[in-house]
Amino acid sequence: MAKESPNWDGLLKWSLSHSDGTGSARNLSEEDRRWFMEAMQAQSVDVIRRMKEITLVMQTPEQVLESQGVTPQDIEDMLDELQEHVESIDNANDLHSIGGLVPLLGYLKNSHAIIRAKAAEVVSTIVQNNPKSQQMVMEANGLEPLLSNFTSDPDVTVRTKALGAISSLIRHNRPGIAAFRLANGYAALRDALSSESQRFQRKALNLIHYLLHENHSDCDVVAELGFLRIMMHLASSEDAEVLEGALQGLLELARYRLGKQDAHPSEEDDKLKQILQERIKGISEMSAEDLGAAQEERHLVDSLWLTCYNEPSSLREMGLLVLPGDDALPPDVASKHFEPPLRAWGANRNPDAKSSTKKEEKEAPLLLGPGPSSGSAS
Repeated sequence: MAKESPNWDGLLKWSLSHSDGTGSARNLSEEDRRWFMEAMQAQSVDVIRRMKEITLVMQTPEQVLESQGVTPQDIEDMLDELQEHVESIDNANDLHSIGGLVPLLGYLKNSHAIIRAKAAEVVSTIVQNNPKSQQMVMEANGLEPLLSNFTSDPDVTVRTKALGAISSLIRHNRPGIAAFRLANGYAALRDALSSESQRFQRKALNLIHYLLHENHSDCDVVAELGFLRIMMHLASSEDAEVLEGALQGLLELARYRLGKQDAHPSEEDDKLKQILQERIKGISEMSAEDLGAAQEERHLVDSLWLTCYNEPSSLREMGLLVLPGDDALPPDVASKHFEPPLRAWGANRNPDAKSSTKKEEKEAPLLLGPGPSSGSAS
C-alpha cells in the first residue's frame, strides 16, 4: 500500500532559502506566510486522511484483504504507521470519532499473532496518559480482549503486549483498576511471574508495584495468592530489572505487614533473610562498575532489611550503600515503562507555567529557519 507523505523537501528548501545560517530570522512576506500555513495545514489534513484510510482497511474483512494480496506483514506495517499518528493525543482521541477504535480493538482477536501483538501496542499508545481515550476504550469493552490475550494467548509476545496495553489503560484509571481486579487480574499476574520470559516478568512486576502502591490493601490479596514465594524466587534472578522489580514488590508487602497489628513471624521470614544476605554478599563482591549499575538494588536491599529487621543492613557498614557518583535519590525504575516520548512530554507539560524571563515572554519559538545569531544571543 503506497502512502503519501508531506512535502518535507519543500519545507526544508523553503527554510534554507530564508536563512543564511548566521543572521536572525527575517520577517515573512504575506505570500510566504500563507504558503507556510497551507503547507502545515496540508500536513494535518494528510494525517487525518491517512487515519481514515487505515480505518477503512481495518473495517475490511480479513478474507477480502487476503484475496487482494494483503499480507499480515502489510497489516502490521499499517498499524505501525497508525501508532506513529496516535502519539499525538488529539489524533488518538480522533481515532474513535472517525470510526477507527472499534476495528482496532477487533484486531486484538485477529488470527495472526503479529497483528494481535501490534494492535495491543497501538492501543497502549492511544491510552497512555490519556483519560479520554482510556474511557472510550473501556466503553468499547476493550479491556476484555486485552485480558483474554494476556491470560491465554499461546504466543508470549502477544501476552506481553496485551499486558503492556492493560497497564497503560488502567493507570490513573480507577474504573479500569476495579475492572481488572474483578476479572481476577492478580491471578493472571501471578501466572505471568512464573513465565520463562523475563520481559513478561518485568512488565508484570511493574504493574504489580503500581497497583500495590496505589492500593495497599491489595497486599492481602497478593499474599493470599502466594506472590511472596514467587517474588523471593525472582529476587535471585539474573535479570537486573526482574530482580529489582521483585525487591520492590517484597518491600511493598513488608511495609504493609509492618503496619498490621496481627502480623506474626513465618517461615518466609527466614527465607527472605537468607535471600537478602545472599544479595548483600553478591553486592560486596561486585566490581566498581557493577556497583554503580546496581544502585537501585543496593537501596532496595537496605530498605527491605531496615523494614523487616528494624536495623540498617551491613551494606552501610561496608560503605556500599551510597557511593561517590551516586544520585542523591535512587533511580525510579517503576515509572519508566510504557510511555511514548511525545505523550510523556504532553503529560509533564504545564500550560500555566510562566516564562522565567521577559525575553521568553515576548519571543515566540521559531518553527523553521535559524536561531538567533551568536551576536544577538550574547
